[in-house]
Amino acid sequence: MSVETDTPERARPEPIQAVPVRHPGRWVAVAVIGVLVAMFVHLLVTNKAFNWSFMVDEMFRPPIMEGVRGSIALLLTAMLIGIVLGIVLAIMRLSENPILRGVAWAYTWFFRAVPRLVLAILFGNLGILWARIEFGLPFDRQIGALFGVDDFEARLFGFSALEVLAGFVAGMLALGLSEAAYMAEIVRAGIQSVDEGQTEAAQALGMRRGQILRRIVLPQAMRVIVPPTGNETIAMLKDTSLVAFVPVSTELFFQLRAVGSRTFQVFPMLVAATIWYLLLTSVLLVGQYYLERHFSKGVGRSGRAKTKLRGIAAEAGGATGKVDGV
Repeated sequence: MSVETDTPERARPEPIQAVPVRHPGRWVAVAVIGVLVAMFVHLLVTNKAFNWSFMVDEMFRPPIMEGVRGSIALLLTAMLIGIVLGIVLAIMRLSENPILRGVAWAYTWFFRAVPRLVLAILFGNLGILWARIEFGLPFDRQIGALFGVDDFEARLFGFSALEVLAGFVAGMLALGLSEAAYMAEIVRAGIQSVDEGQTEAAQALGMRRGQILRRIVLPQAMRVIVPPTGNETIAMLKDTSLVAFVPVSTELFFQLRAVGSRTFQVFPMLVAATIWYLLLTSVLLVGQYYLERHFSKGVGRSGRAKTKLRGIAAEAGGATGKVDGV
């Protein structure tokens, strides 16, 4: 005997009516931005003060291109001085020798405190202090006077300070020595971001201190050093315009300002300077992107986030350790 039980079928639920969330504020913001962009484009097209034909005709002439090459040369030489000297200063700051630490601290304190414009003008007038700069035995005349030898000189060679410490060289030294102070803090923060266990393991293998720094510490620290160094390079490109006050004639802003003063078209030349710096900065940004990608190989998403945080702290000039809780 079988018992049949009727089980009622479960009613199928009605399909969910998904109502998208509306964001009226976004559309208002888009409309406002669109109006502002349209107004800006209208200003560029209709305002005759830009004088686009004159600007385009002048901004690619040979003197301006010479200024572009001069700015790039100034950028490369100043950053080379800054990076090399910054590494040396960073190692001095991390040294166990208190004298080396003190000298490195005093250097970074001075060059970070004085504005670069003041440094550029100061270096451009160093010829006031010395007529000639000579290399040889220090205090040679005083030593000769102690032994009764008049006009004793032990100098190997020299040059006129007015001829050398002026123009391009003065601007290069002012920017390069100033940049070294900032690079010292960036490199120091990058070195301190590497786990101390790496150094201890290398010491256990019998590696010397220089080998540890060159082969173990610096390659790992580059992930932290590269982003703020890219920012410093871009800032240095903009700061090359400061040497126009030295003055350095083979510099982009100097040449553009000279054209504007000569033709009484100051504003179009200022816009041309803006366009040139935008173009050069864009090239540097592309190079920075590929450098960061190269030195970030093998680092996951959390590692890249930690690297960005360390880079921000390094740019601010502070020491960074392990970054947790990202």
